[in-house]
Amino acid sequence: MNEAIPVVRVTDHGTAKLMPDVDRARAWLLTVDGAPQSYVDLDAPTHLEFEYARRLGFVLDAVAEAGAPLDVLHLGGGALTLPRYVAATRPGSRQDVVDADRGLLDLVTEHLPLPDRAGIALHAADARGWLEGAPGDSADVLIADVFGGSRIPAHLTSLGYARQAQRVLRDDGVYLANLADSAPFDFLRSQLATFAAVFEELAVIAEPGVLRGRRFGNAVLVASHRPVDLSGPARRTAADAFPARVEHGAALRRFIGGAAPVADADAVPSPEPPGGTFGIG
Repeated sequence: MNEAIPVVRVTDHGTAKLMPDVDRARAWLLTVDGAPQSYVDLDAPTHLEFEYARRLGFVLDAVAEAGAPLDVLHLGGGALTLPRYVAATRPGSRQDVVDADRGLLDLVTEHLPLPDRAGIALHAADARGWLEGAPGDSADVLIADVFGGSRIPAHLTSLGYARQAQRVLRDDGVYLANLADSAPFDFLRSQLATFAAVFEELAVIAEPGVLRGRRFGNAVLVASHRPVDLSGPARRTAADAFPARVEHGAALRRFIGGAAPVADADAVPSPEPPGGTFGIG
C-alpha cells in the first residue's frame, strides 16, 4: 500500500495536486484545479491508467517497428506519462516536451523524477510558439495533449497550427492529439476538417457512446501523409476495459460532413466539459 502523502502546489497556471494511489506503491495521480491530468506508476512506466492514454500508446506502438527509437515532440507535459512510456518501449528515443507551466514541470520532476538517460528534454514554453520555432522535418511523432484547465486553447485548434505541425513532422510522421467534445460535435468536426485540409490520412479513436452523442468524452485524432496500420490499435481498443473503435475513410468523411477548416481568426477553445465530467474532489 502507498503510504505517501499528497503534494499540493500553486504553479504558474493553477493549483496542482499529486495524489498517491493507495493500491500501487509508487503510482500518482496529477490533477490541476481538480481536473485529472496524468497518472504515473514510477515502477511500471508502461502502465497507462487513463483510457485515452492507452489509445495513444496503442498507436505509438504501431507507427514503427517494435522497439525502434523515435524522435517525438510532446505538446503538453502533465506528469510526463507518455514520454516515460516511449522511453520504456522505445529505448534511445529522443523526446522534447513543451509545457507552458514551468512550475508544474518543476513539481513533477521533483517528486516523480525521470529515469537516468531517458532522452527527454523539457521546455517551459507556449506550445504554439515553440512549435513555430522548431526545425522542420525534425519529428517522427507529434503528440498534442494541451489543456488549459479542461479546455484546449484556441491557438492550438486552427489551420495555421495544423500547418506548423505538418512542417515539423517528417514526411512519414504521425500527428496524434487528445481531443474532447460531445454532440453535436461542432468542435470535433471542425478539428477533423482542419487536419483533413493538411494531412491525407485521418482516423479517430473513441468510445461508441461518445461518437453516438450519448456523452461528453475523449477522441484521439491520428493524422499523417501515409497510411498507418491501425489494425493492431483497433483490436486492442476493442478489447480494452473501456472499448473504443477506430473510425476512418468514408465513415469519418460522413461524420465531418460540411464542417470547414478553422482559420486563426475564428479559432475557439474546446467546449467546457459538463460539470463533474472530469472533476475530482
